[in-house]
Amino acid sequence: MLIRCSSLPKIMTASRTKGALSETAKSYIKSIAKQDYFGYDVELNNKYVTKGIQCEEHSIALLNDVLFTNYAKNTERKSTDILTGECDLYTPELIIEIKTSWSFETFPATPDDINIKDYEYQLRGYMYLYNVDKAALAYCMVDTPSELIGYENEQLHRVGNTTSESLVTILTIDRDLELEQKMLETCKQAIEFYNEYRNQFHAKKYN
Repeated sequence: MLIRCSSLPKIMTASRTKGALSETAKSYIKSIAKQDYFGYDVELNNKYVTKGIQCEEHSIALLNDVLFTNYAKNTERKSTDILTGECDLYTPELIIEIKTSWSFETFPATPDDINIKDYEYQLRGYMYLYNVDKAALAYCMVDTPSELIGYENEQLHRVGNTTSESLVTILTIDRDLELEQKMLETCKQAIEFYNEYRNQFHAKKYN
């Protein structure tokens, strides 16, 4: 088992017992183990995820317009013996994770509106894998495809004549080697728990 960077927020949830995996982490690892063993997938597939996938290039173009950059979607996955991940945008100085907001209601208008805890360890995983000292969450608001809007108010999904600068919100964090070490140790615990749980599949007895 390799821990995906996108899984780190669940793996790293705080535990009531110091040095132990949280119940949330254990439950998540059990789910992954069952998916791997029985060959099924419970990956989310909803309108929010669909917009993120369909509009990712639009969000990158918007970010480039605002920052006067020429970022392109990263396609290089990095892996170690415990961790794997593929960041959205990469430069030697900065990792960027693109988040395409569903609507103006869910779009963080200022950096203070961003809940970094939702993605902090995902970014820290990328910084470790790519050996980069800074990482950022970049929330972008672009038009939602008409077929996804449904019965919602269309005004919530159309950027209209809004300035590009106001449609991007960025929060940057620095690499922290102490937190990184804690993350890696927890990942090792998670893999051990995964293996122990998988072994129980073969140890069932029927009297």
